[in-house]
Amino acid sequence: MTIGETSPSRIIDIETLSFASGAHLLLKKALRDLPAGGRLGVRAAAQDFAVHLRGWCRAQGHEYLEGDDRFVAWIVRGTATDGRWRQSERAGRADARADGAVLEVPPSNWGFAARGATVEAGGPAFHYPLQTKAQVWSENVAKLYLQAVAAQWSPQTAIKWDAPFALADEVEQAVVQVMTYLIENENAALQVPARFIAQIHPHFREVLQLLAVQIADEARHVEVFTRRATLRNKELGMSTVSGQQSLKTLLDEPDFARASFLLSVLGEGTFLNLLVFLERYSPDPITRDIVRLVVQDEARHVAFGVGHLQYQLAAEPALRERLALAIARRHEELAQTAGLNEEVFDALILLAAGSWQPQDIAAGYERVQTLKAEMHAGRKMRLEKLGFSDAEADQLSTLHTRNFM
Repeated sequence: MTIGETSPSRIIDIETLSFASGAHLLLKKALRDLPAGGRLGVRAAAQDFAVHLRGWCRAQGHEYLEGDDRFVAWIVRGTATDGRWRQSERAGRADARADGAVLEVPPSNWGFAARGATVEAGGPAFHYPLQTKAQVWSENVAKLYLQAVAAQWSPQTAIKWDAPFALADEVEQAVVQVMTYLIENENAALQVPARFIAQIHPHFREVLQLLAVQIADEARHVEVFTRRATLRNKELGMSTVSGQQSLKTLLDEPDFARASFLLSVLGEGTFLNLLVFLERYSPDPITRDIVRLVVQDEARHVAFGVGHLQYQLAAEPALRERLALAIARRHEELAQTAGLNEEVFDALILLAAGSWQPQDIAAGYERVQTLKAEMHAGRKMRLEKLGFSDAEADQLSTLHTRNFM
């Protein structure tokens, strides 16, 4: 291939190369540096080359001019608004930190296109219920995603499953019951975000990425809780009707904002206190390592839930009232249920007591009451971050399900 220049034109000789063998690549390369309106003279020896070149120019938005004895044709380079590019647009910018990178309402026809790509017109429209930035975004989402990826851990290697320990049968059964309870709650925490992830426009890729990692976190938590529960026992503990009813209300919530609020801000936030409590009073090193690792993951889930709702509330202050109504509605729906599994409550007391001595049991009971007070204080704090007054936060926190999640 040889190229000569007589500015603003160029001449290209592609010899016997045909369109069936990649001639268009050399044409694109030669046209790339020409300005709009610049001319490219094309020499070629392949059979019927002019016919194929004419069709290619039409598809690419360039003008085709008949050549003479020296050239097959002249190509006049089209402008950015010619031909197939006439109705195309740039889908934001790839880097979320750049100005204009993430649009408030990306067009439905962008669909699966990469953010920052040039999107050709005429593509199908995609329907995403969660179509706007206000519905899903959080200022900390990119940072949390990077943290989540860096903090991933393997159940096989992060926990020393063969660490030696000896527990009385009753204490081991208490651990098994608590693990059983944690498993069912993590099953809910896995499925709730999974319901919404396909409803979010792919333009908001950081949100999709973070939720995907969050789902993977919960799957890993189910694995390690199950593995600990069955480490020395074949059977798990009790799962109650009231616990299932409480978790079902989370899965049944059709609105992403309200579901995130009830699950992440209130439920998983409350669970953070429970996990810290279990780390403090774990009777064996394996249980302690498990809950320590899980706390790190759950803290990110809560941080995104709070950040996402802060962002949405800034754009839609009226949402705050709907969030409060969601708590009240859930409380009313669960008012006739038994609340926290009695077996779980007793297991927590025993783990906090450390023995069957009456004075230790009394101390364990008080520690569980302190845990419940800490849960209430944590919920209040997060509710106040979302703009609720001290009195509103206190009242709403007291309405939170007795099942903790």
